[in-house]
Amino acid sequence: MNNENSSNTKHTDTQPARHGVRHRGFWLWIILAVVIIALDQYTKSFFSQHLFYAERWPVLPFFDFVLLHNPGAAFSFLAGADGWQRWFFSAIALIATFLIVYWLQRQPDKKLFCLALSLILGGALGNVIDRLLHGYVIDFLLFHWQEWYFPAFNLADIAITIGAGLLILEEFLRLRQSKQQREHAD
Repeated sequence: MNNENSSNTKHTDTQPARHGVRHRGFWLWIILAVVIIALDQYTKSFFSQHLFYAERWPVLPFFDFVLLHNPGAAFSFLAGADGWQRWFFSAIALIATFLIVYWLQRQPDKKLFCLALSLILGGALGNVIDRLLHGYVIDFLLFHWQEWYFPAFNLADIAITIGAGLLILEEFLRLRQSKQQREHAD
């Protein structure tokens, strides 16, 4: 009976410790997302205060700072719609936020996966803040070459893009590891 209690004690003693590490890991990922939101909002505010709409500051022969407003999604998708897209894209981002926070809570020790989710979370919320406050997303980074222009974007868009790329990389690595485990089992 004494052995039973000591094994139960060991189990319950390690459980809170593991939960504490998971809990701390979750909050580190949330803090990363908040830092991304803060940087994104700061840069958008800076360029909104220092540039007139559509004004360009040349930086390099292929890169300018510019102040543009995007009422649509990536690449101005649905920018010409009647305004419903503001609420539609905000709702999608908020639903994604709840899912991402759930996944971060469940698996905070999966570093690459959580890094990707934190980047996406910070970027999505940075753009949602713009949509809710202004009705559009503030873009200020413009790459171009001669007469060709890539659609303007912002730090939130960069975070979302890198996060999506990391999710794809994480899935490839997971599939490769799974394949190697199956080969070693045979």
